Amino acid sequence: MNLSPLFICICSLLLAPGESRAQQDKPTTRKLDDLLSARFPAAAPGCEVLVARKGAIIYDKTFGSANLELDLPLKPGMAFSLASITKQFTAVAILQLVGQGKLSLTDSIRKFVPDFPSKGHTITIENLLTHTSGIGDYMQMSFGGINMERWDFGPGQLIDSFKSRPLEFEPGTRFSYSNSGYYLLGYIIEKISGLRYQRYIEDNLLKPLGMNHTGFDSAGIIIPNRVSGYRRDGDQYKNADYWSPTILYSAGGLISTAPDLFKWHQGLYAGQLLKRETLQKAFAPYVLKDGGSAGYGYGWYLRNQNGVRSIEHQGGLPGFQTWETYYPEQDVFIVILCNSGAAPVDELAVKISGIVLNISLQADIHVDDAILDRYLGTYEMSGAPGRKITILRMAGRVVAKFSEQEYVPLVFQTQTRFQFKNLLNADCEFVLENGKVTRFIVNQNGRYEWLRLD
Repeated sequence: MNLSPLFICICSLLLAPGESRAQQDKPTTRKLDDLLSARFPAAAPGCEVLVARKGAIIYDKTFGSANLELDLPLKPGMAFSLASITKQFTAVAILQLVGQGKLSLTDSIRKFVPDFPSKGHTITIENLLTHTSGIGDYMQMSFGGINMERWDFGPGQLIDSFKSRPLEFEPGTRFSYSNSGYYLLGYIIEKISGLRYQRYIEDNLLKPLGMNHTGFDSAGIIIPNRVSGYRRDGDQYKNADYWSPTILYSAGGLISTAPDLFKWHQGLYAGQLLKRETLQKAFAPYVLKDGGSAGYGYGWYLRNQNGVRSIEHQGGLPGFQTWETYYPEQDVFIVILCNSGAAPVDELAVKISGIVLNISLQADIHVDDAILDRYLGTYEMSGAPGRKITILRMAGRVVAKFSEQEYVPLVFQTQTRFQFKNLLNADCEFVLENGKVTRFIVNQNGRYEWLRLD
C-alpha cells in the first residue's frame, strides 16, 4: 500500500516529541544501550553519548554518576569540560577574523606578539592552527615550580614561560600536537579584537548559535548542572586534581553539553559562523613542506579509517575524556562526554561508530605468518631509553605488550601498516631496510619512532 507524503507528514506530527526519529532504529539503540550500560555502572563516573543522523538526534542517553559523593546520576544535557575540543572554537574565531581582513593565515605571529622570538624562522598563524609551528607543548614541559598547573596566569605570563624555548623543528616540516600554538591563538584574538578571548567566543560564536549552556570556568563560579570529574587510583575513584582555568584558556577551557555541541555542528554546516568555502579549508589536511599530510586542518583531525572519512577531535583533562566525530558521507555526528580520566574513550569511539555506521572501522586483512614473524621482537622509543614495546604472538594474534598487564592486538590495513585495536587516532607502520624490520613509526599527535633492539 502506498501512503501519500501528506499522510506520512501528518503521522509524524502525531508522534510524541523525539519519538519519530529516535524510535526508527531500535537495533542500534539496543546495541548502544548494551555497550554503555555494561561500561558505566550507576556507582561509577559516567558518560553521555549523543548521535545524530541527517540532522536529527537519534540517540542521547547517559549512564553512570555525575557526582559520586552525592550519588547523583548523570542526566542528558549536563555540562562537561570539553578539553581540546575547545580548539575548534578557537580556530573558527581566527577564521572569522581572517574573513574580516584583520589578519592573514600567512602572517607571522610576531605581527601580533612582537616580543615572541623568531628563532630564525617565520612562524605563521597557519602553523599555529595546524600544529606545525615547532613550538613545544607547554603542557609537556618541565618548569620547576611546584603544582604550577594550579597557579593562575594571565595569557601573556604563560606565553612568557615557554616563548624562549628552542623550536623542536622547522615550521611547516612536521606535525606535532602543541597546546602552546592554540594558547597563542587565543592571545592573538584578544590583541586583534580588543576583547578578552572568552568574551569574543561568547559574543561571536556561542550567542549566535543559542549555545546557552556553554562557557568558561573562572574563579570558582557556579556552573549549573556541571558534573564532577574523577581519576582512577587502583580499584578506587578519587576526585580529579585541580587545574587553574587559566592553564587551559583557548587550548582547552570550554565547558559544554552534548546538545549544545550538536547546535555547534549544525550552525557550522549551515554557514552561520563562516562561509562554507572557508569551513572546507578548515577541513582540509595541512600539506607539509615535503608534500606529506599533517592529517590535521584548522582545529580538526581529518581521518580515513577503512575507507570511512571523519572530521573529529578528542579531548582529555584530569577528570574528563571527550570525543566529537562527524562522518560527512554518512551525515552522522557523534559526541562522547565522560567524567573520568580513565574512561576508554578511544575504544568507545571505535565501537559506537561501528554500531551506528554498521561497518567495522578497523577491518583486519590477512597477513602471512612468515611476514608477521619479521615484526616480532622488542623495540625502544627513540630519544626515550627505557620505554619499550614488545611485539609477540598471543592467542593466535600479533599483539603489542606495553606492560605485564597491558597487551593490545595489532590490526593490519596492509602488510606493513597497522593500528592498535580500538585506537583510531594512531597510524603505524613497520619499516624494512635491506629486507629486515628495523623500526616502526607511530603518527599520533606527532611522529614517534620505535627502534628494534634485537
